[in-house]
Formats: sequence, C-alpha cells, structure tokens
Amino acid sequence: MKCATLIESRTMDKMTKEQRSRCMASIHSKATKPEMLVRRYLFAHGFRYRVNHPRLPGHPDIVMRKYRTVIFVNGCFWHGHEGCKLFVMPKSRTAFWQAKIERNRSRDKEEQKRLASMGWHCITVWECQLKPKVREATLQSLVFTINHIFIEDHKLRRYVLPGEESDIAAEPDADANR
Repeated sequence: MKCATLIESRTMDKMTKEQRSRCMASIHSKATKPEMLVRRYLFAHGFRYRVNHPRLPGHPDIVMRKYRTVIFVNGCFWHGHEGCKLFVMPKSRTAFWQAKIERNRSRDKEEQKRLASMGWHCITVWECQLKPKVREATLQSLVFTINHIFIEDHKLRRYVLPGEESDIAAEPDADANR
C-alpha cells in the first residue's frame, strides 16, 4: 500500500480515505499475532484448548474446559489498556474513539462478569505483555496461574454436616488452632 501525500495541510494522515479504510478493514479479531503466540506456547506446554467458543459470552480467544478457564488476548489500543504506551488516543475524531474504546471496555467487563457467574475463571493477556522483553515471563506466569487455578479447583475438600462430630482421631482439634 503506497502512502499518499497529505490530503490537506492540516491533516496528519498520510493515506487517502480509501487506503485508510482498506487498512482498517484488514485488521482481524481472530488469530492475531499476540493470540497465536499464547496459543503456541500453551500447546507446546501440553495445554489443550478450544478457540473462540461460540456458546460462551464474548467468544473468548482461548477456552480451556478442563481448567474452567478462558483467556482473552486483548490489543492495547482496541481495549484501552490504561497506562500502556501502545494505547494513545487518536487526535482526530477523539469523541468517536473515546466512545468506541469505552464501549469495548464496558463490554469486556460485562462479559467477564457473566463468565464468572457461570463458574469460569477469566484471564486477560495484553498485547504489550507479549513484547519480546517480557514475553517469556508473561507466558510462564500464565502457565503458573492456570496450574494454580486447576489445583485450587480440585483440592480435596472435607465436608462435615452441621451438628455432626468428626470421627477421625488423627484430625487436630478445632479449638487448638485458634
């Protein structure tokens, strides 16, 4: 795609309206480079998953049923990552972009609340966390978090009915722990 000369002296866009439209239309929401980095890393470490599950709110990027965990790989610009150098509000049509990004943020929060109410754990990985300098630490942390979720969800829990005494002699006295 060739860069056009400045359309008007007061605009900063170096592309014509048609070129900009074609460029923006080519940005896809599935199988993005950051998402593929996460998917390849998880697969290489033995995790199996589904992609963009249609029956879950928000169609999460990665769904790990065994772990009751969904992973959203968000672009810093499109989802308005606060405090990130990759998120800079455009200077033109600022009101439009603020409203769009705010809608994305509120939709993300609502989808994660719905997923949590359904018993799913939600993890968000930001595009800036997958830059080469911090990528390995981010992905190792992701694997640790997923394993921790699995262990916590599958801990052996002992239930005692109210008013019922425990008949296990090796169990410590409840009053001794206080």
